Amino acid sequence: MSDTLKIGKYEFSSRLMVGTGKYPSNEVMDAAIEVSGAEVVTVAIRRVSLDKGEGGFLDRLKKYTLLPNTAGCYTADDAVRTARLGREALDTAFVKLEVIGDERTLFPDNEALLVAARILVKDGFTVLPYTNDDPIMAKKLEDIGCAAVMPLAAPIGSGLGIRNPYNIRIILETIKLPIIVDAGVGTASDAALAMELGCHGILMNTGIAGAKDPVGMAKAMNFGVVAGRLAYLSGRIPKKLYATASSPLSGLID
Repeated sequence: MSDTLKIGKYEFSSRLMVGTGKYPSNEVMDAAIEVSGAEVVTVAIRRVSLDKGEGGFLDRLKKYTLLPNTAGCYTADDAVRTARLGREALDTAFVKLEVIGDERTLFPDNEALLVAARILVKDGFTVLPYTNDDPIMAKKLEDIGCAAVMPLAAPIGSGLGIRNPYNIRIILETIKLPIIVDAGVGTASDAALAMELGCHGILMNTGIAGAKDPVGMAKAMNFGVVAGRLAYLSGRIPKKLYATASSPLSGLID
């Protein structure tokens, strides 16, 4: 496909990235990731075994591009240290940067996020920062050299879908980096809406892993992302208050 997602030196055919937590079993995780069509899989450095041995957790993911994340970090120093650990353990400078500011809501600490992002960019990382849907913060992250921006749709694991599509649209108009919606996507229509807005990709975990049928939901999310992207590229008709005849008005027989 010519319509690929480019992030730094990386290029992907799929615009759906998925997580590896909260699945009922590793076998369900394997099947769900497979049918999702995802090429990028994120792993929480602080929460998984980094053993690469045969049959281990990371061995199950060896055909995917791994995106280490700093989930569970509450300070810039902790996030930087965790990112560096991920680089050493997984031999990749690709990182999803999270610095959480509140344990209850899991909203990001954007001041600490900027500090950590600046350090990691200078350290040669390809940084994908998880942030709120703030256009000003998105621009600051672009200016310091991040490779993409990952605004939340809604709080992590909430499944509420995009709460503020207008801010997402402003971010899309404000910066030139890929915009990857992260957190809050609950079902396929949420994914489709994000892509119809013009977002370049989606990262999700709970929406798939927490579903009654994770494998079926993973497939649905795949379709939602593809359908939304195609609709965006095709250009929807303008919204109008009143009806417009769908049949031609000229050439009618008297």
